[in-house]
Amino acid sequence: MASRKITRIALTSLLTVLVLVTAALGGVGWYYSGELLEPAPAPRDHRETALGADGGNVVLAESEATTRRGTFGLVWPGGAAKVGGVAARGNGRVERPLLEGAAPPEGTRVRVESNVHEGDPKTALGLVHSEVAVPSELGDLPAWFVPAERDTWVITVHGRGASREEALRVVPQLHGAGLPVLLITYRNDAGAPASPDGLYHLGDTEWRDVEAAIGYARSRGARDVVLYGWSMGGAIIGQTLARSSSAALVRGVVLDSPVTDWTQTLDLQARNRGVPTWLTPVAELVSGWRAGIDFDRFDLVRNPPAVKPPTLLFHGSADGTVPAQSSRDLATAAGGLGWPLRYVEIPGAGHTSGWNVATDTYRAALGDFLTRSIGVRAGS
Repeated sequence: MASRKITRIALTSLLTVLVLVTAALGGVGWYYSGELLEPAPAPRDHRETALGADGGNVVLAESEATTRRGTFGLVWPGGAAKVGGVAARGNGRVERPLLEGAAPPEGTRVRVESNVHEGDPKTALGLVHSEVAVPSELGDLPAWFVPAERDTWVITVHGRGASREEALRVVPQLHGAGLPVLLITYRNDAGAPASPDGLYHLGDTEWRDVEAAIGYARSRGARDVVLYGWSMGGAIIGQTLARSSSAALVRGVVLDSPVTDWTQTLDLQARNRGVPTWLTPVAELVSGWRAGIDFDRFDLVRNPPAVKPPTLLFHGSADGTVPAQSSRDLATAAGGLGWPLRYVEIPGAGHTSGWNVATDTYRAALGDFLTRSIGVRAGS
């Protein structure tokens, strides 16, 4: 009798431990699935300090952000500016040339952004544009349309938590090449319809909004399109190529810091948070259950799309959000997949900041791609 009682206690204890462990894993998975799926704007903290101006330079307190190589935007409550590369540095001060806007007053808390323009194409770039609505299955999606003479349109797809402004830095070059540009929103963006469950689907449903944008472009005279995506916008474009009946109309693709494998991306973000990567499958399991997502379909190496247009792929070697390795893997596999793809890695660039860190290199690669693959002049 005693042995049976001991066995019963042991089994009960084991069962209790299993229940507690399962509950803990489920809680962790639910938390990280929320971080992944629940729409929220990118953090807008103003962590840096302006120290005034010195001649034509903005002076900033020295930090990792204010010493980054390249051209960046400065944003603060009620103001914005564009600054160039580091001109001088020392004694806790960093000087950067003021390229656009006015210098923030001394003591102003500012944010350094890869987006170098704020506003719409007219206010930010001086380009004529229209506010248009793209009809979708969920309702009208706000978009900016910058007209030009050619019948190949560029459709830009911003990243998770970002906005249409993410694409503004490349619009002058595209417009200079004669390409009309449609800067879209998609479900769960500010001003756009929410998804039925209120969650991001990481590209698994958002591709339908890109398909709607292709249909809109065709109805307004576009013969074909170029898709241009940043970060999660790359995952959305990948699913458009794989699943849309309009994929054959895609003449070319440009991807900047794209998600081409969500598992690798989640592993990196787990490491950034000090979380064991063996929890990634738990987060995927819970996210898949909450939003009906099949994470395997996003791996473009193992599950490439049937339609593989000429593609230009940018990634920064110092990207701490989406691993450059995933783009390297796709570039290595592209030849065997029959995918005409050129990979340009920008040394030292962080997430979606290749244009900022190496503007000339980025613009030259984009111009060459437009000329060779799309058949248009390089643009200004």
